[in-house]
Amino acid sequence: MNIYLAEFLGTLLIILFGGGVVAGTVLKGTKSENAGWLTVCVAWGLGVTLAIYATGNISGAHLNPAITLAFAVSGNFEWNLVPGYCLAQFAGAFTGAVLIFLYYGPHWKNTPDASVKLAVFSTGPAIRHTWSNFFNEALATAILVFAILFLGVNEFTQGLKPLVVGLLIIAIGLSLGGTTGFAINPARDLGPRIAHALLPIAGKGSSDWSYAWIPVVGPIIGGIVGAILYGVMF
Repeated sequence: MNIYLAEFLGTLLIILFGGGVVAGTVLKGTKSENAGWLTVCVAWGLGVTLAIYATGNISGAHLNPAITLAFAVSGNFEWNLVPGYCLAQFAGAFTGAVLIFLYYGPHWKNTPDASVKLAVFSTGPAIRHTWSNFFNEALATAILVFAILFLGVNEFTQGLKPLVVGLLIIAIGLSLGGTTGFAINPARDLGPRIAHALLPIAGKGSSDWSYAWIPVVGPIIGGIVGAILYGVMF
């Protein structure tokens, strides 16, 4: 499989699981309605785990522009591959969001709250405070990248590392995700937000573009900081 196709499919899988669990939790009339934050975090983590298993041997399973850019800045990835990786990741996230829209077809109309519908596609702050929200996303992503690099130098039983990364995602979500919804991945947020803006979702309301830069720029800067910090320490 082509490395770019692997990044596309891996990111699509993450959104399919992650967006799917959010939809099942917040949309009206699903059997998993009100399942809660723990359910959401666990499903995101398992989605990342499965996506890494599916694509890790092909593309390295970045599945996140913040990770791709951080690896390039730290010298662990070729710069000429960065644009293709990032485009594939954004396209995969967008496509995954479209599939979630189709999957939950009748539930959109039965859900009156427009902000709830947007939450299926993209993140939003519990309390809107620009620099606090930015810091939260940057710090959570710095921890993600630092931890992934640290995990990379440890020996694991063959096939176990994707599960450890999935547990890392769950831990970040449970510990640090309650303020902004822990995008920690520009593609995860911007791709589905664009899908939300374009799709004919009943009563969808605004796509909240005034906030959209935070889950993009915050993770990019945080990821680079995490990679630099790792390089300085190790």
